[in-house]
Amino acid sequence: MKIVILAVLAAVALAAPQYSYSAPSEESSEEVVEVIPILRDDRVHEDDGAYNLDVETGNGIVLSQSGSPDGPDDSVVKTGHYSYTAPDGTFVEVKFVADENGFQPQSDLLPVAPAFPHPIPDFVLEQIAFAEAEDAARARAELEAEDSEEEPAAPSTSYGSPQ
Repeated sequence: MKIVILAVLAAVALAAPQYSYSAPSEESSEEVVEVIPILRDDRVHEDDGAYNLDVETGNGIVLSQSGSPDGPDDSVVKTGHYSYTAPDGTFVEVKFVADENGFQPQSDLLPVAPAFPHPIPDFVLEQIAFAEAEDAARARAELEAEDSEEEPAAPSTSYGSPQ
Protein backbone atom coordinates (compact mmCIF):
# COMPACT_ATOMS: atom_id res chain seq x y z
CA MET A 1 0.00 0.00 0.00
CA LYS A 2 2.83 2.37 0.82
CA ILE A 3 4.35 1.65 -2.56
CA VAL A 4 1.09 2.51 -4.35
CA ILE A 5 0.75 5.81 -2.45
CA LEU A 6 4.40 6.64 -3.16
CA ALA A 7 3.91 5.86 -6.88
CA VAL A 8 0.77 8.04 -7.06
CA LEU A 9 2.60 10.96 -5.39
CA ALA A 10 5.50 10.59 -7.82
CA ALA A 11 3.10 10.54 -10.78
CA VAL A 12 1.32 13.69 -9.53
CA ALA A 13 4.65 15.48 -9.03
CA LEU A 14 5.86 14.56 -12.51
CA ALA A 15 2.52 15.46 -14.14
CA ALA A 16 2.40 18.99 -12.64
CA PRO A 17 2.78 21.80 -15.23
CA GLN A 18 6.30 23.07 -15.62
CA TYR A 19 6.47 26.86 -15.56
CA SER A 20 9.79 28.06 -16.83
CA TYR A 21 11.16 31.04 -18.72
CA SER A 22 12.47 30.32 -22.17
CA ALA A 23 15.07 32.61 -23.69
CA PRO A 24 13.90 34.62 -26.71
CA SER A 25 14.89 33.37 -30.10
CA GLU A 26 17.75 35.07 -31.86
CA GLU A 27 15.42 36.24 -34.61
CA SER A 28 13.45 39.13 -33.10
CA SER A 29 9.92 39.77 -34.36
CA GLU A 30 10.29 43.54 -33.84
CA GLU A 31 10.63 45.70 -36.91
CA VAL A 32 13.69 47.87 -37.10
CA VAL A 33 12.58 51.50 -37.33
CA GLU A 34 14.82 53.84 -39.26
CA VAL A 35 15.58 57.01 -37.31
CA ILE A 36 15.32 60.08 -39.52
CA PRO A 37 17.60 62.91 -38.40
CA ILE A 38 16.38 66.49 -38.07
CA LEU A 39 18.84 68.57 -40.11
CA ARG A 40 17.42 71.98 -39.28
CA ASP A 41 14.83 73.22 -36.77
CA ASP A 42 14.79 77.01 -36.54
CA ARG A 43 12.00 78.67 -34.56
CA VAL A 44 11.71 82.40 -33.92
CA HIS A 45 8.93 83.81 -31.72
CA GLU A 46 8.55 87.59 -31.64
CA ASP A 47 7.06 89.58 -28.76
CA ASP A 48 4.16 90.77 -30.92
CA GLY A 49 2.97 87.18 -31.54
CA ALA A 50 4.62 86.73 -34.93
CA TYR A 51 6.70 83.62 -35.54
CA ASN A 52 8.82 81.86 -38.16
CA LEU A 53 9.42 78.12 -38.41
CA ASP A 54 11.86 76.27 -40.66
CA VAL A 55 12.32 72.49 -40.42
CA GLU A 56 14.25 70.10 -42.66
CA THR A 57 14.67 66.35 -42.15
CA GLY A 58 17.13 63.81 -43.46
CA ASN A 59 14.55 62.17 -45.72
CA GLY A 60 13.80 65.36 -47.66
CA ILE A 61 10.81 66.78 -45.78
CA VAL A 62 10.95 70.58 -45.69
CA LEU A 63 8.51 72.85 -43.82
CA SER A 64 8.66 76.62 -43.74
CA GLN A 65 5.91 78.79 -42.31
CA SER A 66 5.39 82.15 -40.71
CA GLY A 67 2.48 83.65 -38.89
CA SER A 68 1.39 86.86 -37.27
CA PRO A 69 -1.74 88.12 -35.49
CA ASP A 70 -3.12 90.05 -38.48
CA GLY A 71 -6.57 88.50 -38.79
CA PRO A 72 -9.87 89.59 -37.27
CA ASP A 73 -9.73 89.66 -33.47
CA ASP A 74 -5.92 89.28 -33.74
CA SER A 75 -6.26 85.72 -35.04
CA VAL A 76 -3.03 84.33 -36.46
CA VAL A 77 -2.62 84.36 -40.23
CA LYS A 78 -0.20 81.69 -41.45
CA THR A 79 1.62 81.39 -44.75
CA GLY A 80 4.19 78.88 -45.83
CA HIS A 81 5.02 75.78 -47.80
CA TYR A 82 6.03 72.18 -47.27
CA SER A 83 7.52 69.56 -49.56
CA TYR A 84 8.34 65.87 -49.47
CA THR A 85 8.85 62.89 -51.74
CA ALA A 86 5.82 60.62 -52.00
CA PRO A 87 6.25 56.82 -51.71
CA ASP A 88 5.95 56.52 -55.50
CA GLY A 89 8.87 58.96 -55.95
CA THR A 90 6.79 62.00 -56.90
CA PHE A 91 8.06 65.30 -55.49
CA VAL A 92 5.20 67.04 -53.67
CA GLU A 93 5.26 70.76 -52.92
CA VAL A 94 2.34 72.59 -51.30
CA LYS A 95 2.09 76.32 -50.66
CA PHE A 96 -0.59 77.46 -48.23
CA VAL A 97 -2.32 80.34 -46.51
CA ALA A 98 -4.41 79.89 -43.37
CA ASP A 99 -6.52 82.88 -42.39
CA GLU A 100 -10.13 83.83 -41.67
CA ASN A 101 -11.09 81.98 -44.88
CA GLY A 102 -9.59 78.70 -43.64
CA PHE A 103 -6.69 76.58 -44.88
CA GLN A 104 -6.04 77.25 -48.58
CA PRO A 105 -3.44 74.91 -50.10
CA GLN A 106 -2.07 75.32 -53.62
CA SER A 107 -0.30 72.54 -55.49
CA ASP A 108 -0.17 71.06 -58.97
CA LEU A 109 -1.00 67.67 -57.42
CA LEU A 110 -4.26 68.71 -55.73
CA PRO A 111 -7.44 67.62 -57.51
CA VAL A 112 -9.41 70.24 -59.41
CA ALA A 113 -13.20 70.23 -59.48
CA PRO A 114 -14.67 69.53 -62.90
CA ALA A 115 -16.53 72.23 -64.78
CA PHE A 116 -20.22 72.48 -63.95
CA PRO A 117 -21.82 70.10 -66.48
CA HIS A 118 -25.11 71.99 -67.00
CA PRO A 119 -25.86 75.64 -67.71
CA ILE A 120 -27.71 77.45 -64.94
CA PRO A 121 -31.34 78.07 -66.02
CA ASP A 122 -32.46 81.67 -66.48
CA PHE A 123 -35.17 81.46 -63.79
CA VAL A 124 -32.51 80.47 -61.24
CA LEU A 125 -30.32 83.42 -62.22
CA GLU A 126 -33.37 85.72 -61.96
CA GLN A 127 -34.19 84.35 -58.49
CA ILE A 128 -30.59 84.92 -57.34
CA ALA A 129 -30.66 88.52 -58.66
CA PHE A 130 -34.03 89.09 -56.94
CA ALA A 131 -32.65 87.80 -53.62
CA GLU A 132 -29.59 90.07 -53.92
CA ALA A 133 -31.85 93.07 -54.61
CA GLU A 134 -33.99 92.22 -51.56
CA ASP A 135 -30.88 91.92 -49.37
CA ALA A 136 -29.58 95.28 -50.60
CA ALA A 137 -32.97 96.97 -49.98
CA ARG A 138 -33.16 95.51 -46.47
CA ALA A 139 -29.64 96.73 -45.69
CA ARG A 140 -30.51 100.25 -46.95
CA ALA A 141 -33.71 100.29 -44.86
CA GLU A 142 -31.78 99.23 -41.74
CA LEU A 143 -29.21 101.99 -42.30
CA GLU A 144 -31.94 104.60 -42.78
CA ALA A 145 -33.73 103.37 -39.64
CA GLU A 146 -30.51 103.67 -37.62
CA ASP A 147 -29.93 107.22 -38.88
CA SER A 148 -33.47 108.40 -38.11
CA GLU A 149 -33.91 106.77 -34.71
CA GLU A 150 -35.26 109.12 -32.07
CA GLU A 151 -34.62 108.91 -28.39
CA PRO A 152 -37.25 106.74 -26.73
CA ALA A 153 -39.61 108.50 -24.34
CA ALA A 154 -38.72 108.31 -20.67
CA PRO A 155 -40.69 105.69 -18.76
CA SER A 156 -43.67 106.84 -16.76
CA THR A 157 -43.08 107.45 -13.08
CA SER A 158 -46.70 106.87 -12.03
CA TYR A 159 -49.05 103.96 -12.17
CA GLY A 160 -52.08 105.94 -13.23
CA SER A 161 -54.29 105.19 -16.20
CA PRO A 162 -53.10 106.37 -19.58
CA GLN A 163 -54.36 109.76 -20.71
